Amino acid sequence: MEVLKIATAGSVDDGKSTLIGRLLYDTQSLTSDKIEAIEKSSKQKGYDYLDFSLATDGLVAEREQGITIDVAHIYFSTAKKSYIIADTPGHVEYTRNMVTGASTSQVSIILIDARKGVIEQTYRHFFINNLLRVKEVIVAINKMDLVDYSEEVYNNIKADFQELNHKSTFKQQRVSYIPLSAINGGNVVAQSADMSWYKGQTILEHLEALEPEEVNESGQARFPVQTVIRPKTEEYHDFRGYAGKLYGNSLKVGDTVTVLPSLTTSTIKNIHFFDKQFQEAAAGSSITIELESDINVTRGDMIVKSDALPKIEKEIHTTICWMDSKKLVPGSKYIVQHHTNSVLAKIDSIKNVIATDYSGSTPAAQLAINEIGEVTIKLSKALYFDAYNDNKSNGAFILIDTATNTTAGVGFIN
Repeated sequence: MEVLKIATAGSVDDGKSTLIGRLLYDTQSLTSDKIEAIEKSSKQKGYDYLDFSLATDGLVAEREQGITIDVAHIYFSTAKKSYIIADTPGHVEYTRNMVTGASTSQVSIILIDARKGVIEQTYRHFFINNLLRVKEVIVAINKMDLVDYSEEVYNNIKADFQELNHKSTFKQQRVSYIPLSAINGGNVVAQSADMSWYKGQTILEHLEALEPEEVNESGQARFPVQTVIRPKTEEYHDFRGYAGKLYGNSLKVGDTVTVLPSLTTSTIKNIHFFDKQFQEAAAGSSITIELESDINVTRGDMIVKSDALPKIEKEIHTTICWMDSKKLVPGSKYIVQHHTNSVLAKIDSIKNVIATDYSGSTPAAQLAINEIGEVTIKLSKALYFDAYNDNKSNGAFILIDTATNTTAGVGFIN
């Protein structure tokens, strides 16, 4: 079954957790004990409705304050698809959490409070989606019940968001606008009788209708080798396979491939998936590849089609989202973790800090936590990469602090 990965974003009290809770409830994805807990808690608080935000806010501090702090991952399924929702916090001080939550998402749902319209937080949320090149964006205009289900309010917010898209250097091609009332369930799973003027799909209908080619990443085939398989059995005495996950595009038996960094070439002999063999593997598949030639391939190498090589360089120009309390400064050393390849790196220069409200950038000599900036990095050995715009999986990396081994930042190669 197809799995669709979704990230939600919104300002404080825009209703992200309520929307997700309503989705879970209306698709019958909540357990009976969870529903009982929601009913009990809602009654204790004196609500005359069910507080569905309790279905997702897992931290005690989140439940007490009624806000989302950490990234929560929620899983549910329908007859057509399985879904993974990353419920990300919307506060500026949790920018790193939002980047982390949305980094693997194919769809983004940006919530807007119908009473407030497009605000500064909306700019930030859309900026991060642009940065991560999320293909499908749903603008969910929530709390329509608090503005008397006004079509005029909906149209004004839609116009403001379209203007925001025009300001972006990355013009989002697939933006949908859905008016809803998450607390009442209007246009979440079922159509709202109170918004008969809206003729589009509900949130769930829109998600169900999305096809893989519309939301999946594309690019050239990239196969980072995770491990070399050499069975010690008599039956597979001469077997030598290379296991990993395929990104970007498909590979077929018979394809001429090049192994990086050695630049040796061979031909794909077999493609294995567990105990089966296939003539072709699609992007996203975890497979084992056999080559015709007995060449030296190790963990950290990358197998690519010979007619579509990536860039191979020892210097990269990047956009970094900084996640560490210790500031990023030129001259500092980190490990660049790019797929299974670890490379010692030095920060060569920091050009600027980019404003997430589309107001531009300012020159900077350092990056503080939750700041995003353009950074040049020099590497101890060549990296084989693509620009993030061309191949998301092969254009992204993380920076690891060599002293603490913590993930200090996430980067996107320009």
